[in-house]
Amino acid sequence: MSTHQLLGQTLHLLPEKGIFWEEKNYLILADLHLGKAGHFRKSGIPISDLIHSKDILILDKLIAKFKPQQVIFLGDLFHSDHNQGWEVFKRWIKSKAPLPFKLVLGNHDVLDESSYRISNLEVMEKLSLHPFDLTHIPEETELYNLAGHIHPAVRLTGKGRQSLRLPCFYFGKKNGLLPAFGNFTGTAKINIDKTDAVFAIADNKVVRVN
Repeated sequence: MSTHQLLGQTLHLLPEKGIFWEEKNYLILADLHLGKAGHFRKSGIPISDLIHSKDILILDKLIAKFKPQQVIFLGDLFHSDHNQGWEVFKRWIKSKAPLPFKLVLGNHDVLDESSYRISNLEVMEKLSLHPFDLTHIPEETELYNLAGHIHPAVRLTGKGRQSLRLPCFYFGKKNGLLPAFGNFTGTAKINIDKTDAVFAIADNKVVRVN
């Protein structure tokens, strides 16, 4: 875990690829893409749902460790159309009641509105929590924007020309990006300026690299 001070707020950057916001006691995650394995199976690619079970288990452990006041998903909670993966997640999230969850809808969150009717889950397009505006896709917002969607990664190069691309947390002048929490997701290399703060995730550690 590494700590980043931003606009007077203490953000604990977790190697599990989430943020614990100390002052609010909130746990923030982006891009779980639950159900993606089932989506691939429909296309004839045999991928087990166990990969999503691992994500839920990790989230369960984070909740037990930090005991957050609420959990916030920055979009792409579920990957595509309804499948058994959503029913498993629905049972899990109900089991966490009365802990409240908020979902800022992402471009992959395309389930029917009725699917999100869970007593301890609130769904919205955008969430403003001073000093941050929380969205799925990065936007120019009035407050500092925290978002997901990009699945940011940074490439590190060694002396022997070897290189490694690692998921990262990114904080620029007006916006920050969370890495994808889900294990069954890709990454996208981002452009970095000298003034940006970038924290790479490797070997269960979060290390500042810029």
